[in-house]
Amino acid sequence: MAVHRIICAGFGGQGVMSMGMLLTYAGMIENKEVSWLPSYGPEMRGGTANCSVIVSDTPVGSPVVTDDATAAIVMNLPSLDKFQQDVIPGGKLLINSSLIKAKAKRDDLDVYYIPANEIAANLGNAKAANMVMLGAFLAVQEGVVDIESILKAFLKVFGEHKQKFVPMNREALKAGAEATKKA
Repeated sequence: MAVHRIICAGFGGQGVMSMGMLLTYAGMIENKEVSWLPSYGPEMRGGTANCSVIVSDTPVGSPVVTDDATAAIVMNLPSLDKFQQDVIPGGKLLINSSLIKAKAKRDDLDVYYIPANEIAANLGNAKAANMVMLGAFLAVQEGVVDIESILKAFLKVFGEHKQKFVPMNREALKAGAEATKKA
């Protein structure tokens, strides 16, 4: 029985909600039980944003992920400061080291420092930093969902008219996965 409780957090506009939606839709595509619970700060763009995602083999009783997250993907320093304590011992913490120079304060987590913004810029699309982080997460937290399901979910979340962005997002996911080998 696998239950993945994930927190995705950052500033509004960093694609945090998109990461959560993609994980959730990919879980549905794979016939898993899922939930997605967004939380916005005072402003949508530039304010704080986070979402809780649960992907499970069994029904989800509550969409709330508080102090029992199996993983956190953090895109900025306030998110690291706020959410690293919510990850269970032995859980995964993925840190966007392009924007966060601080190190994790816990030594009981598997921590990955991913320079997501630099990787995305090198791919030619700075907006793909969230997909780089998502690819890194999928590489270190096996069994959540498959990358191909994420790409199918991309079309569900953003619409068929965004098909032209699938190859670039595939590259961002793969680059994120590769970055975990260096983290």
